[in-house]
Amino acid sequence: MNNQRYLPWIMWFFPLAFFAFQFILRLFPGLVMPDLLQKYHISATDFGLFASLYYLGYASMQIPMALLLDKFGPRNVISASAFLCGVATWMMVLFDSWNVALLSRLLIGIGSVVGFLGTSKVISQWFAKGRYARLVGLTFSFGLLGAVYGGAPVSLLIGRLGWEKVLEVLGTAAILLGVCIFTFVRNKQQDAVKNPPLVASLKQLLCNRPLLTLAFANLLMVGALEGFADVWGVPYLMAARDLTKFEAASFTKYIFIGMLFGGPLLAYFSEKFKAHYVVTMLCGVFMALLLATLLVFNSMLPDWTLVLFMFAIGLLCCYQVIVFAIGTELVSASLMSITVAFLNCINMFGGSFFHSVIGRLMDYFEQGTMLNGVKVYSVEAYTCTLALIPLASLVGVVLVWWSKKANCQTTVMGAMQHDL
Repeated sequence: MNNQRYLPWIMWFFPLAFFAFQFILRLFPGLVMPDLLQKYHISATDFGLFASLYYLGYASMQIPMALLLDKFGPRNVISASAFLCGVATWMMVLFDSWNVALLSRLLIGIGSVVGFLGTSKVISQWFAKGRYARLVGLTFSFGLLGAVYGGAPVSLLIGRLGWEKVLEVLGTAAILLGVCIFTFVRNKQQDAVKNPPLVASLKQLLCNRPLLTLAFANLLMVGALEGFADVWGVPYLMAARDLTKFEAASFTKYIFIGMLFGGPLLAYFSEKFKAHYVVTMLCGVFMALLLATLLVFNSMLPDWTLVLFMFAIGLLCCYQVIVFAIGTELVSASLMSITVAFLNCINMFGGSFFHSVIGRLMDYFEQGTMLNGVKVYSVEAYTCTLALIPLASLVGVVLVWWSKKANCQTTVMGAMQHDL
């Protein structure tokens, strides 16, 4: 009897552990940028491509992975994904080829997709419907702990063991997680749910102008998280404030700590005042202002102010929760699941976009100077390049307003046709 009571929590624990773990793999390039530049003799453009491939793999497999989970069940898909992440991580250790490193990063992105999707699937199978929203929220919070502790502690480990030795540890840990998931997690038989045809559903989404505009607004506004926090924030702070890798990662982790509070807080205000669009636009404006201030006045900001800025940026990054809520209101009930997957897909393409463009802009503003065989970029190059993030956020705000306007026009036209 007691075993049955704890069984769902065991089913949830191991996929949750993988969801948190994949955040460590996601943040890893930002902690080893100089090491990668030295080993592969690459430029910032090449590094940007390397970082972007994670998001390319993650974004492109959102919908296919959801279909695989439905067909083969969480146990098989999550364990296979963990194995894939482990093997891909070991590829970087065993081979010195830059092309293999690029392939490795792409495969890690593909394998990481199932972290949140798979855990959500397990929750829907093993827990009562009334617990779903609460457990998904807990999943997101615990997953972010992987991001919080995947920065400074991992950078400290890199300093002691070396980045390739840490990669070996992470690759082995991913494979062991895959073994545990395959051993302990079980698929649960559920009644078949009839979903609308995929092609027809996608066609409806692509013809929905307010939704498409909102999706691209989300892509442009995501730079603070997927461009700055995930990768470029650590090397930028190291250059701008003359910090060690550990110290820089200790600052950027506050973005993820802010995100722990941002989701519930922003959702509360947007629901209370029925102002989803307004809250989203305000988040975009304040993110842009904070990042612009950080870039211009970084050297003048005391540590406590920098921590406060990072925390506030993280809190504002949770506007994405509201974007998903807006998106589901723009479609029929039968399209809600695929709409969330579609929005998240475009959102993750934002990471690929920012890393690629930032890398190219770094080399455009400055080709870098060689120091002990490593390309080193000036604070000015970082500042000019990272200015893309607040500028893109402001453009995203305009697109959110445009989406709201297009939705109002569509609603009015629909009401007029109904009256006729």
